[in-house]
Amino acid sequence: MIITILYYLLVAFAAGLMIWNLIKSRKWQEEVLYMIVLLPFLLRLLRLK
Repeated sequence: MIITILYYLLVAFAAGLMIWNLIKSRKWQEEVLYMIVLLPFLLRLLRLK
């Protein structure tokens, strides 16, 4: 149970960092890349595999 909570906290932290970088990004190519990479993290947080 604790490992599961830590796992989701780690995924949420990584997703938060990617969202922060997405917001700060100025180039549309980087924004698309961040969205593509962020999608699996968000699906994992929503427990959709």
